[in-house]
Amino acid sequence: MDRNQTHSFMDIKIYAVKTKSDLRKFIHLPAKIHKNHSNWTPPIYLDEWKFFNPKKNKTFNYCDTTLLLASQNGEVVGRIMGIINHKYNQAQNENNARFCFLETYDNYEVAKTLLESIEKWAKEKETIKLVGPLGFSDKDPQGLLVEGYDQPNVIASNCNFKYLTEFVEQAGFEKEIDLVVYKVMVPERIPDFYSRILERALRNNKGLRVINFATHKQIKPYVKPVLSLVNESFKDIYGFAPLDEQEMNEFATRYLPVLDPRFIKVVVNESNSVVAFILAMPDISDGIRKCKGYIIPFGIFQIFKAQKRTQQLNLFLGAIQEHYRNKGIDTIMGVRMLEEAQKAGLKYIDSHLELENNLKMRAEMEKMGGVVYKKYRIFQKSLIQK
Repeated sequence: MDRNQTHSFMDIKIYAVKTKSDLRKFIHLPAKIHKNHSNWTPPIYLDEWKFFNPKKNKTFNYCDTTLLLASQNGEVVGRIMGIINHKYNQAQNENNARFCFLETYDNYEVAKTLLESIEKWAKEKETIKLVGPLGFSDKDPQGLLVEGYDQPNVIASNCNFKYLTEFVEQAGFEKEIDLVVYKVMVPERIPDFYSRILERALRNNKGLRVINFATHKQIKPYVKPVLSLVNESFKDIYGFAPLDEQEMNEFATRYLPVLDPRFIKVVVNESNSVVAFILAMPDISDGIRKCKGYIIPFGIFQIFKAQKRTQQLNLFLGAIQEHYRNKGIDTIMGVRMLEEAQKAGLKYIDSHLELENNLKMRAEMEKMGGVVYKKYRIFQKSLIQK
């Protein structure tokens, strides 16, 4: 669609997703919009159907939600989701609504009408601010790309055309917070200063040990302790919503099959309690692109093949119990992860999204020679009449 085409408001019909057919259109619209977008990676559709199903995604239980489609001349041309996460709002003493999964062709009127529809819904729910793109929590894709449009995206992150960011700004939204992504080259040898810090950290933390994994079966007993540590460590992180036990099970079911055990490092203390962990995964984006998001029946093999051929390692999660911070444990895990990356022949690491104000983590990335190569932005707009 031509960005400069003009359409009256009456040309655009906004309607709620109510049927399975509507949901199918909602889920598959991005593939049509990004048909010739070489950097875009489709979602894994098996996961998408579970994610948008309130019977299988229990996060819907404590959120108000609306899924909207925009049509024009009988064709679906846009989508958006609205969320009010009551559990998060209560914990953070906020009263915000969120928009997410915004997709349109290059047509400002469609984007504007979708955003205005969510604003109207959010006002009716008596919220005072609309933020986004932000899903149920920070574990969902968040933010719009504002730098690095020429870079392929990775799993669990957004990939949008520049025009979409401009449309959101044009609709009156302003910056809430930025997130940055670092690219770190895997060194041929571990830098001397890291080796010295590692030796000191191991000497000063004799009661701790790093657990390495070889199979998925070995990982399973640590899933809930690790995710419980995430709940404890991330409670003050922007956008984070703690997982309950059922959500932990769903999270494990969703991601465990594609995790590579070599790139999960767990640190336990003398009581065998988890005090720290780091989780990374060889990039599978190329495999998802080749199977077009369909892992059944044969797409899973393309994903596994991509895992073996990639030169990129994607960091996803990591946490250290508060009592054990600033004791060099981050260096212990980092060096062990770099050693695995070297053995696997990987060349560089994608840090995934880091909040711009997470200065400690950013300093670690920059100490390793990392450079920011993508930036995402979460926007906000007041819903209070001035």
